[in-house]
Amino acid sequence: MSRKPKKGYFVRGQFVAEGSELDIQLKAELKGTPDASRTDLKRESDELQDLGKELLTLRTDLFEALGLPDKLVDALAEARRITNFEGKRRQMQYVGKLMRKLEPALVQAARQALEEQHKGSASEKLSLHLAEHWRDRLIADDEALAPWMAEHPDTDTQQLRALIRQARKDAPPTDKAAVSQGLAPRKGRAYRELFQLVREHLGGAAGADEMPEDEDEAHDD
Repeated sequence: MSRKPKKGYFVRGQFVAEGSELDIQLKAELKGTPDASRTDLKRESDELQDLGKELLTLRTDLFEALGLPDKLVDALAEARRITNFEGKRRQMQYVGKLMRKLEPALVQAARQALEEQHKGSASEKLSLHLAEHWRDRLIADDEALAPWMAEHPDTDTQQLRALIRQARKDAPPTDKAAVSQGLAPRKGRAYRELFQLVREHLGGAAGADEMPEDEDEAHDD
């Protein structure tokens, strides 16, 4: 006499017999606490929508390397174009909906790409501050030239000395009124070119958009 097949169902490829401990456990999890489940789902949804919003700021090379689905790429591109607040809000809700369909591995890859960009930005900021430090030190102290040349012997000494001399000549007298108002004095061309030279030898190239804030208001003499 053949044995009757057990009643049950499959969960993630595993057969679960009705009445078994696993069946009871799974049904208890399904019942759970509805409010808590809705809260968890809402939190996860919000996190994915926020992640989608952060992807709008991701560098092109890192963004393209993710290989996101075309629908999501198009939705993010549309979100960048929209300037209306309400329109952008609705578009980001749609982006969040698409984000929830991503594979967990792709979501994690997106988080890692954003982290990589953040670390790069922090490193760039540190490099800029170091260049500012050396520029100011070279202008303020003749003795700073020797340690600089010891660390960067390939620097054109003649060019460096000329820029330092000119930057000192161009330095405006202290305007106490301007200082009290928090206004930075304008700097000359040599001051900016010295920064660029130092920046390049420290391992970066200072373009116009990379100049520190106190350079932005500088004007040529």
